[in-house]
Amino acid sequence: MTKEEAKSQIEELSKELMHHNHQYYVLDNPEISDYDFDQKLKQLQKLEEAFPEFKLSTSPTQRVGGDVTKNFETVPHKTRMLSLANTYSKEELEDFIKRIGKSISDPVEFVCELKYDGAAIGITYKNGILTRALTRGDGTQGDDITANVRTIRSIPLQLHGNDFPEELEIRGEIFMLLEGFAKLNQQRIEDGEEPFANPRNTASGTLKMQDSSIVASRSLDCFLYYILTDDRMFDNHFESMQKAAQWGFKVPSAEKNYIAKAKNVDEIFDFINYWEEHRHELPFEIDGIVVKVNDYAQQDKLGFTAKSPRWAISYKYKAEQVSTKLNSITYQVGRTGAITPVANLEPVQLAGTTVKRASLHNADQIEKLDLRVGDHVYVEKGGEIIPKVIGVDFDQRPPDLEPVKYATHCPECNTELIRKEGEAQHYCPNDDGCPPQIKGRIQHFISRKAMDIEGMGGETVDQFVNEGLISNYADLYTLQKEQLLPLERMAEKSAQNIIEGIEASKSIPFERVLFGLGIRYVGETVAKKLARHFANIDTLMAASLEELTNVDEIGSRIAESVTTFFSDPAKVGTVERMKLAGLQFEVVQQEGESTKLDGKTIVISGNFERYSRKEIKELIEKHGGKNTGSVSGKTDLIVAGEGMGPSKRKKAEDLGVKIIDENEFAELIGD
Repeated sequence: MTKEEAKSQIEELSKELMHHNHQYYVLDNPEISDYDFDQKLKQLQKLEEAFPEFKLSTSPTQRVGGDVTKNFETVPHKTRMLSLANTYSKEELEDFIKRIGKSISDPVEFVCELKYDGAAIGITYKNGILTRALTRGDGTQGDDITANVRTIRSIPLQLHGNDFPEELEIRGEIFMLLEGFAKLNQQRIEDGEEPFANPRNTASGTLKMQDSSIVASRSLDCFLYYILTDDRMFDNHFESMQKAAQWGFKVPSAEKNYIAKAKNVDEIFDFINYWEEHRHELPFEIDGIVVKVNDYAQQDKLGFTAKSPRWAISYKYKAEQVSTKLNSITYQVGRTGAITPVANLEPVQLAGTTVKRASLHNADQIEKLDLRVGDHVYVEKGGEIIPKVIGVDFDQRPPDLEPVKYATHCPECNTELIRKEGEAQHYCPNDDGCPPQIKGRIQHFISRKAMDIEGMGGETVDQFVNEGLISNYADLYTLQKEQLLPLERMAEKSAQNIIEGIEASKSIPFERVLFGLGIRYVGETVAKKLARHFANIDTLMAASLEELTNVDEIGSRIAESVTTFFSDPAKVGTVERMKLAGLQFEVVQQEGESTKLDGKTIVISGNFERYSRKEIKELIEKHGGKNTGSVSGKTDLIVAGEGMGPSKRKKAEDLGVKIIDENEFAELIGD
C-alpha cells in the first residue's frame, strides 16, 4: 500500500466510524452490527500503527483510551460553574415562578429537563475540535480530565457541519448507565471486592481514574445541555439545544420527552408527574427535574445569586423505598469463590418493578442491620438491578425471631467456608471442585477482554462442563470437533467456529492470558503491569512477595494473591498444559524496541504536533523508560510541548530537570 492510499483509507475509515459512532451512541439508531464496527476499528488501528503520520487528532481509536494521568491539572473555568437551587415541594416551585413574574412583565416560557444524577462537566471546542474537559471542582476551577472524557463515545471529538463558533464551551452531566453499573458491581462481588454504592459516585470516581483505558471500559454516557460562547448565537435555550444536536452533541431529546416547553405551573407539573411515574423506565438515573426560563434576555435580567442562577431551579424527587417481609436468605457463589448473601422477599412493587430479591453484600452488613428472617425490612433501589436492604422496621418485629446465623458451608459443594482477616467476604476454598467456580473461571477466561474466544458463551461453558468435556480452561485446548457434534443444539458450523476460535486464541498476548487466569485482584491493568515487569510466566511464578511488591503500584494484597495462586500445584499444572498447547506466556519483543531510555523516569507536559501524548508514552515504554505524571527529584527528563504548565516548568527548573521538545525526544530514541 502506498502512503497516499494509506492516508486516504485512514481518512475514509475515520469519517465512516465517526458517523456510525454518532448513529449508535447519540441517535440510538445503529446502521451496522457491533461486530462490523469492531472490525472496521481494528482495520483503522492497524493502518494508524503502520502509518502514524496520518493518524487524525480526532481519530475514533482514541475512544479505547490508554493515556495515564498521574495528577490532574487544576484549571480555572472561563465562566463559573454554578449549582442549582433545590426544592422538594410544589409550593416552593410556585413561589419560584411568582418571583420571576414580579421581575419579568412579559409572558415567560419555561423549559423542563431531566435532572441527570451524575458528574457535571464543561467541555471546550476550538475550531470544532475537543480541546479540554473540566470537572465542576469548586465552581471557579476544576480538574482537567480531557483524556478520560475523550473515551466517552457519546461525546463528539469533532463537531459536525461548519457553522459553529471558533470557540465554544458546552456543559452537561456524565453518568453511568444502570446496566453497566450492575455488571461492574457483579464483577466486583465475584472478585471479592465491595460493590460500589451508586452510579453517581461511581461515574464521578471513574472520571478521576489515572488509566483512561479503564474509563473507556465502563458504561459512561453524557447529556450536554448548556452552551457558552463569547457572542450569543441564540435567542433562547430550546433553540440552542436544537442547534447543538445538529453539531453532533447528545442533548435532551424532545421526541423522547427528555425536554419540553411549558407556559405555566400546571404544564411544568405535567412534566414532573410524568417522569416521577416513568423515571424507572430510563436506562440511567435521574433525581429530579430542572426548570429554566427559556428566553436568554429574560435570563440576563433575572441574573444570579452568589451560588445559583435566579432563572432556574431543580425539583428533586424523594428517594423511593418500601417495606416488605424477609422470607429467607440464600447464598450465591462467584467465580473466585466469594459468597454473596441474597434476601428473598415477599414480592413488593418498587420503582416500577416487582421486587423479590435484594442484596445483603456480606456477613458484616447482616450483623450491622441486626437482620432476622421474618423481619419487615426497608428496601431501596439505588441504581442497582438488584435492590438493597437498608434497614429493619423494628416496630413490626415479632419477639421470637432469632439473629441470622451466617452460612458455614458452601451452598453448592458443602465445603466449609473461610474468611481471611481484614476481608469482608466469606469464600469457598474448593475452587477446583465447586461447579459455579469452575464455570465462572472458564467464562472469565473466554471473555472478550481476556481470550476472546468466538463462538463460546456462558451457555456453551455450562454445557461443556455438565457433559464432562472440560473442568478447567486448559481442557479447551484438547477439544476436538467430533466431541462437540453429538451435543444438543450443536451444528457442524457452530462446532467448527468454536474449534477455530480456540485455536485463534493462542495468539492472544501474554498480559491478556494472565488476566484470563482469573487471579484474585489481578484485573486488566495489574495484569499488564505484571506482564511487562516479569516478561514471562516462569519469572512471575517464581517471584517472591518482595519482588512483586517492588513492582510499581502492586500492593501486598495483590502480591499475596499471586503467590497463593502459583503455589497451588494444580494451577501450575494447568498453566504448564496451556504452555504446551502454544499459548503466549511471554511478552513478545516489539519491532523497534530498545533500552535507550532504560531506567529513566520521564514526565510529559503540554500539547504536541509530531506525536499524540499517548504515542509519546508508548514510545517511552517501548524504549525502556517509565512515565510519571508529576515532577519530583526522581524525574530524569521532561518532554514539553506547547502549553506546558508553568508550575511544572518552575519545579523542573528548581530541581534542575532537563526539559526537551518533541523533536529532541525523537532524536533521543532515533525515530
